[in-house]
Amino acid sequence: MKKFLGHDFLLKNETSKLLYENYASKLPIIDYHCHVSPKEIAENKQYSNITELWLGGDHYKWRAIRSCGVSEKYITGNASDYEKFKAYACIMPKLIGNPLYHWSHLELSRYFGYDGILNSSSCDEVWELCNKKLATPEMSVKNIIKASGVELLCTTDDPTDTLEYHRQIASDKDFKVKVLPAWRPDKGLKADKKGYRDYIDLLSSVSGVKITGIDALKEAYRVRLDYFDKAGCRTADHGMDNYIPFTLSRNEKELNDIFIKAYETDGNITEIEADIFRSCMYLFFGKEYTDRKWVMQMHYGVMRNPNTRYFKSIGPDTGFDVIDGNPVSVSNLAKLLDTMYSHDSLPRTVIYSINPNDNAAVGALIGAFQTDSEDGMPRVMQGSAWWFNDNKAGMRAQMISLANLSAFGNFLGMLTDSRSFISYPRHEYFRRILCSLIGEWVENGEYPTDIEALAELVMDICYNNTKNFFRF
Repeated sequence: MKKFLGHDFLLKNETSKLLYENYASKLPIIDYHCHVSPKEIAENKQYSNITELWLGGDHYKWRAIRSCGVSEKYITGNASDYEKFKAYACIMPKLIGNPLYHWSHLELSRYFGYDGILNSSSCDEVWELCNKKLATPEMSVKNIIKASGVELLCTTDDPTDTLEYHRQIASDKDFKVKVLPAWRPDKGLKADKKGYRDYIDLLSSVSGVKITGIDALKEAYRVRLDYFDKAGCRTADHGMDNYIPFTLSRNEKELNDIFIKAYETDGNITEIEADIFRSCMYLFFGKEYTDRKWVMQMHYGVMRNPNTRYFKSIGPDTGFDVIDGNPVSVSNLAKLLDTMYSHDSLPRTVIYSINPNDNAAVGALIGAFQTDSEDGMPRVMQGSAWWFNDNKAGMRAQMISLANLSAFGNFLGMLTDSRSFISYPRHEYFRRILCSLIGEWVENGEYPTDIEALAELVMDICYNNTKNFFRF
């Protein structure tokens, strides 16, 4: 019987052990999509206790606690930080097979030196141990990032953000990790939502462009795109929710009329008008990203906030989103990519679907647009197993599907998509699963035992491909 989280955790054979120990484990981390706070990095925040660091804002853990019937008081409510930590500790034994069980224990081991088991009995011991460690200078945010082996990370930033904290981070000569902004324009594309007028007024203010129509809107965005580019931004991220729209306007006047209507009515436009607006703006952004050599990331397949009672009481991003499937998404995505490509405005693109049923469809679709790119990198890539799929089974399924349909050696590897500064063991988790899968193929006689080629493959997927694709 193997030891829990032992030295060879998830590594099934000698080839996988060799590849992980000699190559994958030694590589730095590029986290090209996450939700950590640049403010907390700039201020080098020191957390007061493990709940603040570990459970604050982590909707993965909140969802798991709810799945055990625990009152919301102990999740997002007014219970004390200790009570919230205890609630999580007590439900841990029930999470067998859930990646949180592995992630949580990896984080306790890698950052706090705790190699025991978290449960109701060990709760107080772990609480005291972690809080004592968090009080030391080595557990400030910047030191956590450095200790995690992070070389570069991209935060998630609205076009109206000042990026003041990114400038502050860059000015710290003792902190060598690059922290770059990533453009996330979702709010400005929700022209059918209340609050749209206020958002456009804010965009007008920060850009210095009086937004009176669609041309002025695009100019305001160009001003902000240039601002982000000068701050080192190299990627944009589009959350497309449950489906990808593709309905183009008949002419520029129709698009302008839709924008004016959305502004004047504060988001009171029809679904088809909203689809036209978003589709045309995606094409606009694609051209701007192409000109700046940015990477466009697109993720879809999620139904937001189906529990309206909790959405009204505690808001979005609190663990209530679910997987969704819309049969037109892949078809519309193909049309969107084709239109961009036909107008020389298809940037390097990464596509993720939250719905695992889309793995093969996306893996096949990218092959239609992996053409005449630069530096030996394909133009369009399938992203890693995302959100509900970043577990052992989901990662393997996505990688096997991609390998079946494309060139797996070009894969971009892992990202955290996390709000926690101690989530970097997810990269270790991915790398172990990757090496296990490759080792399995080798020892089954499906790939030659060419260590030099295998090492290059592993290092490319874990690090080199990302660095080259995003031009970091």
